[in-house]
Amino acid sequence: MGVLIGLVIALGSMLGGFVAMGGHLEVIWQPWEFVIIGGMAAGTFVIANPMKTVVDSGKSIVEALTDKVPKRKDYLALLGLLHALMRELKAKPRNEVEPHLDDPANSEIFKAYPDVAKNQELVMFICDYVRLILIGNARPHEIEALMDEEIGTHKRDALKPYASLTTVAEALPALGIVAAVLGIVKAMGALDQSPQILGGLIGAALVGTFAGIFLSYGMLAPLAIKVKTTRDKQSRVYVIVKQSLLAYMNGALPQIAVEHGRKGISSADRPTIDEVESATVGGAQREAA
Repeated sequence: MGVLIGLVIALGSMLGGFVAMGGHLEVIWQPWEFVIIGGMAAGTFVIANPMKTVVDSGKSIVEALTDKVPKRKDYLALLGLLHALMRELKAKPRNEVEPHLDDPANSEIFKAYPDVAKNQELVMFICDYVRLILIGNARPHEIEALMDEEIGTHKRDALKPYASLTTVAEALPALGIVAAVLGIVKAMGALDQSPQILGGLIGAALVGTFAGIFLSYGMLAPLAIKVKTTRDKQSRVYVIVKQSLLAYMNGALPQIAVEHGRKGISSADRPTIDEVESATVGGAQREAA
């Protein structure tokens, strides 16, 4: 919603100001200038990036526009899942815990938290490191280093759309100049026409420069920042898992371990201790009943 509101404000201010100073909107409407700029931007984007990144960029834009980031209920569900797994680790033998990790799709623990289970990459991350804890011969600092490496790799992959969109945004002003030059070339071919016609052609050419700059700094660059912010928030769940499992490996009880994870949540979305206790200890008591 914020992205749409921002676009309305930016476009409304630009077009409204132009009309207020006596401009005519039909002069700005030069569809072939936009086709040249948009086509070149799309073509260079496809040339510069593997198809996986191109597809992921489209996905990231949709996520940014819909503000698809973890909310408080998602953090509570994740902490509840981690608490349940750590409780199993503490209370049950290895052969009873392993089935949850080998087949999380059919695990009663993971089924109890369907929103977390939908994130297959996160589920795999959790299962891999809980399995390493279950084996029992890994040192906490070794696990921490391994987690940091994997989280870093995940972040680099998640932010590839941001880097790609930023590169295109930086190129758009130059692409706008290309469109403007082509318009000027067209205008030069009409030097024998009346000044009114020639002025219209030159004005149409300058729309290319305007469009390239506006699309860059007014639309695509802010959208790229929104993509980065969204993907950063999505990656935060891995840090929460890391903090919780490392605390458990260092001897913390499950309820204390999830508190370590809770502290990794942004203060704006962080659930209270009572909310976490209700979602973890309360949930465990209901399962036992």
